[in-house]
Amino acid sequence: MPSSLDSARVAVIGGGPAGLMAAETLSRRGVQVHVYDAMPSVGRKFLMAGKGGMNITHSEPLELFLSRYGARRAWIEPLLHTFGPDALRPWLDELGIATFVGSSGRVFPSDMKAAPMLRAWLHRLREAGVHFHMRHKWCGWAPAASDAAHRLRFDTPGGEQTMDCGALVLALGGASWPRLGSDAAWVPLMTARNVPVTPLRPSNCGFDADWSPYLRERFAGQPVKPVAITLTDVDGKVHNRQGEILLTENGLEGSLIYALSAPIRERILADGDSTIALDLAPGLAVERVIDEVTRPRGSRSMSSHLHGRLGIGGVKLALLHEILPNEAFTDADVSRLAHAIKALPVRLARARPIDEAISTAGGIPFEALDRNLMIERIPGMFCAGEMLDWEAPTGGYLLTACFASGVVAGLGVCAYLGRRDATA
Repeated sequence: MPSSLDSARVAVIGGGPAGLMAAETLSRRGVQVHVYDAMPSVGRKFLMAGKGGMNITHSEPLELFLSRYGARRAWIEPLLHTFGPDALRPWLDELGIATFVGSSGRVFPSDMKAAPMLRAWLHRLREAGVHFHMRHKWCGWAPAASDAAHRLRFDTPGGEQTMDCGALVLALGGASWPRLGSDAAWVPLMTARNVPVTPLRPSNCGFDADWSPYLRERFAGQPVKPVAITLTDVDGKVHNRQGEILLTENGLEGSLIYALSAPIRERILADGDSTIALDLAPGLAVERVIDEVTRPRGSRSMSSHLHGRLGIGGVKLALLHEILPNEAFTDADVSRLAHAIKALPVRLARARPIDEAISTAGGIPFEALDRNLMIERIPGMFCAGEMLDWEAPTGGYLLTACFASGVVAGLGVCAYLGRRDATA
């Protein structure tokens, strides 16, 4: 006997990982799913993220994994208990996508590519009866028919169209990479319905450092490695991480900067700027650095001395010259130079524009949702993915939580439709 969900019609707006996972969760339970996306094809940002190697999730212990979500951990944790990193790899196996764990603990498809995974996923969704509507940009609501919870309006190449549905999942992304579809056009639609939206801010982003013309022209585009960063956040917590950064024309970016982008950004918002300490010799204790720098250098220049004793040259040496006065490179001030090598203060003035960021913070706060990710003031409307107010570093954490939120939203729709039918 068909379930009460067989005749349900649900719209999923947004064809990224969260939206597609919501569509799969619904279709597996007999729901008629229609996916709408403003772009000519789905998963565009997903494909872009996979160009350098598709990092799906991370293999680290769950407790450490959960810590990556910072202040929003309490809200993300239930989602990951429903569908977390340990569930993601078997799900990929079902798609026929083999995975492996890299030396860093990150999990990748065996071919490192996003496109085969997306193709296999879309094939399975279409086989399950999911309908896709491309170049359909959601532009709000129209008065709903008496038997429909929502009537949605879409701007299409053929003019405005409407769609009646019993429930909908919004998975419209944040405001990063707008040319790929995440343009935050949903924000005024939400605020017009009195749904709170925390202002969107860049996350996993670079920062401006106001370099001199010499540093920009000679060293932009060069990696700085190995290096460690120490930063005290607005709550007084000290962050210290080692990795690699990239010196750009404007300032700094790269995986290590992205990992600390939230505390750097919040410090700038609170104080007007943020000063980080760069350890240019992270493998050596400060005492060793002092000992090496203070050794007699004979006729060698200080630059040759630093390169010979500590391997510091190129972009690292250029950073020292950028920050320190000339007298710091004389024998009279070598102690200052040694301490700067271990803790070079670099002032970061502002985050790069939001449309350059990998992801965004801000969005619809969890406090406006129930535990199934339904907006409490709009029954039948669920949210998933990056349009929610959370953030995480790169390394598989963003994707994993997007997948999980799509599953939870899909299950929430099923529960809502079941309750609604039972009380009809």
